[in-house]
Amino acid sequence: MAIQHDPDLIRGLEEELFRQSVRASPAAVGALLTDDFVEFGRSGRVYDKKEIVLSLAAEAGDPPLELVASGFELKSLADDVVLLTYRTRRLDGDRPLHTLRSSIWKFSDGTWRMMFHQGTPTSET
Repeated sequence: MAIQHDPDLIRGLEEELFRQSVRASPAAVGALLTDDFVEFGRSGRVYDKKEIVLSLAAEAGDPPLELVASGFELKSLADDVVLLTYRTRRLDGDRPLHTLRSSIWKFSDGTWRMMFHQGTPTSET
């Protein structure tokens, strides 16, 4: 049976991670990530699943993330693996931060989970 590579579904899962209520919940974030998840953060720091879950939960008291995402593109890497790329813009004080983002999602046990994410600082597009 072929796995459906629905761009709207994958984008929706990615955008769940933008929501403050999801970011504040270790269970919700954990459900969206594979156990071997790795992130190369915008800062250059490398995170595993445990570190990113704890880091996002620690932001729970912070103001909500004001992120504008655009340019979503989905590419199939394998029957059960897709690459989602897009750009984000958010304010850090008065300064806009532009980031090129890429996420690899894997379909396993009947659901899509993110196995890799990278945020690369970039100039305005």
